[in-house]
Amino acid sequence: MTTTNRAGGRETSSVRSSSGGSRSTGSRGSAGSGRSAGSRSSTGGSRSAGSRSGAGSGRTTASRSASGSRGSSYGGSSVPYRSYSSRRRKKSPDFRIIAIVGIILILVIAAVVFGMKGGGFAPQESADESTTVPTESETELQQEVTVDGVTITGMSREQAKEEILKKYPWAMKVSCQGDVYEVPNLMSEKVEALLADIYTSSGSANSYYSLDTSGLEDAVAEQVAAMAERWDKAPKNGAIASYDSANDSFSFAGEEVGIAIDQEKLKSDMQAALSSKKFDAAIQVAVNEVQPEISQANAQNLYKTLGSYTTNTTNNSKRNTNVKLAAQTLNGTIVQPGEELSFNDTVGERTEAKGYQSAAAYNNGEVVQEIGGGVCQVSTTLYNAVVKSGLKVSKRQSHTFEPSYVTPGQDATVSWGGPDFRFINNSKSAIGIKASYYNQTVTVSIYGIPVLEDGVTQYLESKKLSDIDPPAPTYEEDQTLQPDQEVTVSSGSKGSRWETRLIVKKNGEIISNEVDHTVTYKGHNPVIRRNTSGVVIGGESTEDTSSTDTANTDAGMVQVGPNEWEAAPQPGSSSGTGVTQPAAPEPGQNSGSGSSGGPGTVTQPAPPETSPNVPISPGGDSGGMVVAPPPQ
Repeated sequence: MTTTNRAGGRETSSVRSSSGGSRSTGSRGSAGSGRSAGSRSSTGGSRSAGSRSGAGSGRTTASRSASGSRGSSYGGSSVPYRSYSSRRRKKSPDFRIIAIVGIILILVIAAVVFGMKGGGFAPQESADESTTVPTESETELQQEVTVDGVTITGMSREQAKEEILKKYPWAMKVSCQGDVYEVPNLMSEKVEALLADIYTSSGSANSYYSLDTSGLEDAVAEQVAAMAERWDKAPKNGAIASYDSANDSFSFAGEEVGIAIDQEKLKSDMQAALSSKKFDAAIQVAVNEVQPEISQANAQNLYKTLGSYTTNTTNNSKRNTNVKLAAQTLNGTIVQPGEELSFNDTVGERTEAKGYQSAAAYNNGEVVQEIGGGVCQVSTTLYNAVVKSGLKVSKRQSHTFEPSYVTPGQDATVSWGGPDFRFINNSKSAIGIKASYYNQTVTVSIYGIPVLEDGVTQYLESKKLSDIDPPAPTYEEDQTLQPDQEVTVSSGSKGSRWETRLIVKKNGEIISNEVDHTVTYKGHNPVIRRNTSGVVIGGESTEDTSSTDTANTDAGMVQVGPNEWEAAPQPGSSSGTGVTQPAAPEPGQNSGSGSSGGPGTVTQPAPPETSPNVPISPGGDSGGMVVAPPPQ
């Protein structure tokens, strides 16, 4: 219910029922400023909001009553009414509660103050502080900053980098005859360095920056060298190109023009693009032709036998078969300029399937029967021909024991999966290898354009430095002998030390004799048969065979292993004693050096007149073809 009473102003009063009671909002007077808060009933009573009066300026506090009702309004004013029962039940303040509340307030205030001072009371604030510190790259520039006209104000470091690269993208390319080379970014470090300077400077007055393209000369030169390696093509001289096995001869191929990029011009073009900040420039490289030094026609006139060497074999048919097979495989091999030849790789594994037979060979310092035994004579002969030709030996190893077919110190042992002989073609043109076996001799010749100067020859010369006593005897048990009897099967041999020098002559005069290498050879163990068992079986003759060595030696045999003797090398070959016996040169044979030979040099004996074994000099009637002794 609502009533309105006006007394010099406006007063409004309303009553609201709540739980059986009433609520009066009181009255408001226009003439005064006083305010009465009214009364509030907690149970079944009425609540009066009080009244405002124009006659006073004070404010009274509402009274609370446990039961009953509030007073009413009169003449525009409201007088609060407080029941007797309410005043009677009022108690004095509880100071204990007040004290407890006060203590709690003091603790709360102290905790807040302590936390504000960083005393560790607010861990969340500490954690936030450690994770929200801005990094340098995230710092945004506040001052006005431009880089070559690009404004980066208000940007982070990464944003600034992206903005700069939008204006100066890197996409430099160099082309050569249709092939494109993408140049790696040479400005990357420059951009990073500039941004580091900008974002680490504190309030610098300089707000205008420019990319620095200087100091990149070395980087440009490195890229140009890489492109030259990719595109340069060396010219090819006229040279032998293939081998015709049917005619046993080499054929020639024409010369080829090379190309070379103009490196200086390319460097200049790249530097100009960098200076003008055209980082996406497309540069076309200039190419120059490089003419070969030797044409095909000239090559046919220049090719000759550079070096040739011959050694004699024995009458052991199995060993000679192995020598012949290895020579046939090596024959016709072409080695390009700068290429390294491996004897093992070229000849391949020596197997029964290829026709190789079992013969005496050295294996880990022991004489054994091995498939392909004797092949070392071919590698040794090749070694000496290579030396005489002036080519570069890259790998060589001596035998364990003294060889019988060449002067000690001038041998080159090989074994599949073991020692190898290798050399490098250090000439400017391809070389060809001729190798043949004929009439118990093996010859290897190198065919090419001379490496040594005119009038210069070279060869190996060996000298024994000392002998080494034979090793301890090897005893074999033989119960056919008497207990006090010993039979010498082999007297063994002494070891030795040798010095090998490379002799270089010019027009017949020695100009160099440097030591090339020294080698120590082991001696063979004497082999003695004896009976230490105390038991004699049978009554066979026990003739002492210790004189066998002398008999074999007198018969022109040489020992190649225990109980194995072969025919001694023929006159004209290296005898294995360090002395070379001269032999008549083969008709038409080029000795390879133009000299009459030297220590360690041997030439091939003339074959029967019916043999077509006559090399023809290049440029002669053969039309530049070379014919070498055919394999037997």
